[in-house]
Amino acid sequence: MSKNRDLENFRTKVREWCRAHVPVDWRTSQTGVSDEVFVQFQKDWFAELHTAGFAVPHWPAEWGGGMSVEQQVVLYQELAAHDAPRLVLPFVSIHHAASTLLAAGSEEQRDRHLPAILAGEIWCQGFSEPGAGSDMAALSTTARKDGNNYIVNGQKLWASGAMYADWCLLLARTDPEAPQRRGISYFLMDMRSPGIDVRPIRQATGESHFCEIFLNDVVIPSSAMVGPENEGWRVAQETLGAERGMTMLELAERLGHGGFPWLVELCAERRADGTRPLDDAAVVDRLATLEIEVTGLRDLCAEFVGNDSPGQADASIVKLYYSELLQRMTDFGADIAGLAGQTKLRKPMSSGWESGSWVLDFIGSWEWTIPGGTSEIQRTIIGERGLGLPYEPRSNQ
Repeated sequence: MSKNRDLENFRTKVREWCRAHVPVDWRTSQTGVSDEVFVQFQKDWFAELHTAGFAVPHWPAEWGGGMSVEQQVVLYQELAAHDAPRLVLPFVSIHHAASTLLAAGSEEQRDRHLPAILAGEIWCQGFSEPGAGSDMAALSTTARKDGNNYIVNGQKLWASGAMYADWCLLLARTDPEAPQRRGISYFLMDMRSPGIDVRPIRQATGESHFCEIFLNDVVIPSSAMVGPENEGWRVAQETLGAERGMTMLELAERLGHGGFPWLVELCAERRADGTRPLDDAAVVDRLATLEIEVTGLRDLCAEFVGNDSPGQADASIVKLYYSELLQRMTDFGADIAGLAGQTKLRKPMSSGWESGSWVLDFIGSWEWTIPGGTSEIQRTIIGERGLGLPYEPRSNQ
């Protein structure tokens, strides 16, 4: 009973903080704004969460975190329920970079970068390449040893937020003769280094969230390597693991507190002829199905993050379920919104993957079936590691 009481007290604390600190007009103020305004808003919001102790709850206590799993669940539930802005810009910093540094970084690397992240340092991820997306082991960017440095050449693709980043988590091939996964090393790359050219990629939504990074004789000191040389593949698994767990629970809660209620409201709006989509039994049936799926996703995520020993395929199940449910929900929203929805082509820059701009949300939802392993890759993992099906033939990696 004492634990439940403590948890309810914590929920009350978070709820009261949200009522006092979540900007009520942020969706309006963050729509159609410049990059500079977006970046400053994100940094200010991160600083406010950090001051309250809510920015990095998953970090160890000595680095400003230390929340129990139960408290983190409550925190993300309340932030979603109060429609708080998402931490879009610092996402890679507080999840991918931090998890990598905590699991495999040197003491010097942690002492240098973790406080800087809390002070606003922004990171991007340099893993994927034009010829190495889901097959990340096929990357061809090279890092050649030169005294106490490495000279890096190559190209990275789909680097989210790279135009704003101070540092980059970089994978490069240090042994071209080794089997694919055994010749990769992991680096921390200063984005201000000479030889780096960042080019934003304009997307179908009109945004330029992703970037290409061109690397031409970029010098990275040996001290910026994470883990031993040629063991970057192992280190990268720590990075990719950050895309699961609490991040998925937060997304599921936002889908339940934001996306689905907005969809219901859309279906309740009256058309010009006085009818409502809700008057159609097929629409009601579809909403009921989606509500069941969203409830299942939230329960699945809560169970996953509370499991001390999740199965090898559990993370893939959660990621696959969320990404395809997001597609189904936003597709339905775009369908219900009709022609009028085709004209709503702006969304708040600090919103989640569901914003109420249904057409843009649907287009954006396809991103989720690609990064962190495509849906096809996730199904392969579930089949082989979860169901024990025969492994697909593979080259020696």
